[in-house]
This record gives sequence, structure tokens and C-alpha cells, in this order.
Amino acid sequence: MNPSRLFILRPVATSLVMLAILIAGAMAYRLLTISSLPEVDFPTIQVTTLYPGAGPDVMLSHVTSPLEDELGEISGLEDMSSTSTGGASLITLRFSLDSDLGVAEQEVQAALSQAETLLPDDLPRPPATAR
Repeated sequence: MNPSRLFILRPVATSLVMLAILIAGAMAYRLLTISSLPEVDFPTIQVTTLYPGAGPDVMLSHVTSPLEDELGEISGLEDMSSTSTGGASLITLRFSLDSDLGVAEQEVQAALSQAETLLPDDLPRPPATAR
């Protein structure tokens, strides 16, 4: 028996089956959850430096700027933002999605080691990183 013969002999049933499939498809399409802007967690590392007693201008010129110069050369870095306040500096590094965070953290540590000579001598602690 030919499968299409059943549909040829019963055109009304064929139309109803087609309509049922169309309605089921439209309902299923409405139930799909598609986000226009999906949530993506970018690999991010924060570098914090504390320098008690220093003003925001001193933090910017003597701590944040030298660190930004060194950290800006890291491969895979997509965005860098910083905040300098009285006695504290916070630099946020955002890497590309295909970057390995472990390798990026090693590169950040290497850049911080190179920048140590550019930082003030009386800095109580070296810059600290956090994921």
C-alpha cells in the first residue's frame, strides 16, 4: 500500500492534519525562550592596590597609571577599567571568551612583577589579584 494514497483519498482529513501540525508548531514556537542578549560570564580579573594616606591624584599617577601601562600589554585583554580613590586603586581586566583564565592570571602576575619597580617604594603590600 502506498502511504500517500491515504492522503489522496481523504483530502478533508489531510487538511485537518496539516492544520493541527501548523497550530502545534505555532504554539511550540511561542513557548521557545530565546534571549536577545544572553548572559555571558567574561573571564575577569581584578587588581587591587592599597596605599594608605595617598590621595586619588597620587594613586592615579603613581600606582594606577604604571600598572595600566604594564597590564595593557597582556594578550587576550578586551577591556580595562580602573578606579583610583584615596588610598586604593582597583583595576578590572576583562578578557575574551576564548581566553584561559589560568593563563591570563599568570600573565597578570608577570605584568605586576614587571611593574613593581615603577610603583612607590613605601607601598605596604604588592598589588593583589582576584577573579
